[in-house]
Amino acid sequence: MEPVVLHTARLVLSAPTAADVPAIFAACQDPDIQRYTTVPSPYLREHAEKFISDTAEQWDAKTHLTWAMRHNDRLVGMIGLYRLDKDGGAELGYWVDPETRGRGFVTEASAAVLDWAFDRHTLGLQRVEWRAVVGNNASARAARAVGFRYEGTRRRALVHGDYRDDGWAAALLAEDDRQPQAWPVLP
Repeated sequence: MEPVVLHTARLVLSAPTAADVPAIFAACQDPDIQRYTTVPSPYLREHAEKFISDTAEQWDAKTHLTWAMRHNDRLVGMIGLYRLDKDGGAELGYWVDPETRGRGFVTEASAAVLDWAFDRHTLGLQRVEWRAVVGNNASARAARAVGFRYEGTRRRALVHGDYRDDGWAAALLAEDDRQPQAWPVLP
């Protein structure tokens, strides 16, 4: 599958390229990105370089579809649909550069990716899941804002390196409205 470019009011979502390696490497030094995502820790420049080649192969194989979030031509984060399955399911994941957090970029990018993913003329997905380490409130607020329904806490379900974390799980179905939902784990 060829990478797709998506546009929002403030963002361009496009495949990450070799030119993004310095920005990816810098952003992934952030302790929260290392704690709450699956990036290696410590994060080395060669990890960013491998990420670029892996994402190109994953687009080709249609297994993981990753976009760089760009605001005014500056990389501000990554978002993607992971673990695409033949039965119409995937998982949404993202991270944002620490300098641009709190500006609504994840919510804006998520809405565009979900619109595209559920469209019957593109992927036609039926269900998109979201998972996060318990306590990652910022990620949970962004998922809730685009309509994900909280489904529970899964004990030691998320593996990162040598340890396992409890994880929150939520999902959005193609037919769900996208209004923010009440989540018992968030105020």
